[in-house]
Amino acid sequence: MKELTLRQVEVIRAVMMAGTIQGAAKLLNVSAPGISRLVKHTEESLGIRLFERKAGLFVPSTEAAAIFEMVHQVHRQMENLNAAVASLRKGEDVRLSFASAPSIAQFIAARAIRGVRTRFPDLFIDLNILKIEETSDYLLLERGEFVLMSSAIDNSALSSAPLAHGRLVAIVPEGHPLAEKPMISVHDLAREPFVGVDPADPYGEILAQPFREAGIEPRYSMRGRFAQTVVSLVRHRLGVAIIDEFSVAEVYMPGVVRRPLAERAGITAWVVTKKDRQLSSFAEYAIGRFRRELAAAVARESWDPPAA
Repeated sequence: MKELTLRQVEVIRAVMMAGTIQGAAKLLNVSAPGISRLVKHTEESLGIRLFERKAGLFVPSTEAAAIFEMVHQVHRQMENLNAAVASLRKGEDVRLSFASAPSIAQFIAARAIRGVRTRFPDLFIDLNILKIEETSDYLLLERGEFVLMSSAIDNSALSSAPLAHGRLVAIVPEGHPLAEKPMISVHDLAREPFVGVDPADPYGEILAQPFREAGIEPRYSMRGRFAQTVVSLVRHRLGVAIIDEFSVAEVYMPGVVRRPLAERAGITAWVVTKKDRQLSSFAEYAIGRFRRELAAAVARESWDPPAA
């Protein structure tokens, strides 16, 4: 005797519900002859009569009463399973935790998360903002699945993969004389009050590199810890700065003028994960969205129009 398949269970229940082969075919959106053949084959395989034919209707046979009750139970369980799969597909009752450096979180993160939310509308997202020295503990203690950083992490238990390579740009306050230039050099910036990040910090070291390659030691009039702080200080006319393009990847930034840096200099965005941790499909999709948004930012050919 063969075992019942889920397809046979589905057809048997449809015939039970409709009472006719034609009705069952409509419920399942298939042809009536196919339903008739499957019912006949099932009865022959099981060696029992499932239905009695009375006045053109298919009535469950007395001996198969116990089977029909189980058929209902199996169908309910399948409905529950399909509902659970649908909920998972939308991210219902699921948490995605990850972290980002402030420079990437400022504008890129919101765009990437918008894409994740479109795909998984019920997914709970927990975004943390971390300093580079906090990354290892965050991942090794599995507080989140991945971290987006502007530097690779030197830890044998972690894996760093590049997502995008961006440019460094010069930023000056609106109305500043340097805003009239289509391109700004570090030699121009060195003559102005300069706002930066401590070069002993990995991010600050990247921002200071164009000066050192030009043989200039940057002299800071003030320093901040994060990119947002640097941008805010420039907006309030407290100096000029070099910043990564991801930190200023907004269409309009009132108070700040962005100009290409004459010296070629760049920065890489990295995704850092714990080596032995299998990422969820939600995390993999989110990383893909970040890769896409970072690439879109890099593809931008200009920032602010030249001053009139």
